[in-house]
Amino acid sequence: MIYPQKLCKKIIGITALSSGVGYQLEDFLYSMKNLEQEGFHIIETNNVRKKKNPSSSAKTRAKEFDDLICNDEIEAIFCAAGGDFLIEVLPYINLDHIKKHPKWLMGASDPTSLLYLVTTYLDIATIYGHNAGSFDSKNLHQSQLIAIDYLKGNTPIQNSYDFFENNREERVDRNYQLNTKVKWESNQEKVKITGRIIGGCIDCLRSLLGTPYDKTEEFCDRYKEDGIIFYFDVFALSSEDFYMSLLQMKESSWFKYVVGIIVGRVRYPSTFIGLTYEKALKKVFQNIPIIWNTDIGHVAPKMTILNGAVATITYQNHKGSIELKCI
Repeated sequence: MIYPQKLCKKIIGITALSSGVGYQLEDFLYSMKNLEQEGFHIIETNNVRKKKNPSSSAKTRAKEFDDLICNDEIEAIFCAAGGDFLIEVLPYINLDHIKKHPKWLMGASDPTSLLYLVTTYLDIATIYGHNAGSFDSKNLHQSQLIAIDYLKGNTPIQNSYDFFENNREERVDRNYQLNTKVKWESNQEKVKITGRIIGGCIDCLRSLLGTPYDKTEEFCDRYKEDGIIFYFDVFALSSEDFYMSLLQMKESSWFKYVVGIIVGRVRYPSTFIGLTYEKALKKVFQNIPIIWNTDIGHVAPKMTILNGAVATITYQNHKGSIELKCI
């Protein structure tokens, strides 16, 4: 596994591979202010502030991303925001340039499609958890600071938080409103698993199935001796769609060497026939540890995951931790 170097000059590029930030420009500008106060120097591509979803044509998005990849002054690239249709950019991504100029790629939600491909195909670790516009709190939360810490070459252990944000619309002064008790759940009383971790937003991952960009089986074969841990961030899939997506992945040999599954809180839960997300997980994974309702994904606070790293995940009494090692 290739781990890009930590940021020395702290020069980051930002591009809108998915949606532009014009819909939430004030929030984005606040985020830029915070990143600059952390010492980062920012280079934006032309599509970032577009009020469009997606920000521009697939070819334009790929070209602006490639310009950042080939700029050796830039040490990391942040996706501006989530959105839709990043998958249509993949045919135009120059993977040889990424391999020649490995640098940290960070994003969350729709950027999953690119992050996952880069890690599973090129063996380059990527960072999941926050987009460039995700640092807009007046007082940065510990989870936001940890994401920044990872870029600086540090990998602190992340422990489950005490409270999560049930409704982001209730924020005051941009700060997270953490008002609901965190309660991780598992099918086992006590869990400790270690393995090579990979995953992202399952709403996006299921779109890779059956395409040339699904390199999961090859990745898992390469790292089978480590065991594989999958993490899933569920945005808006109903419990039934979640179940069917997991079944498709299982039948596509994604889970041959899996030693554990970890799932975040669902941002927009829904069901048609009363199937719960918990039951869906248990129907698909019957003999391995499963942990759900964790601090991963679209609901703050959000843990940072290094795709491709070796993870040790623990669980007991509705609490847990994730330790990531760059080996």
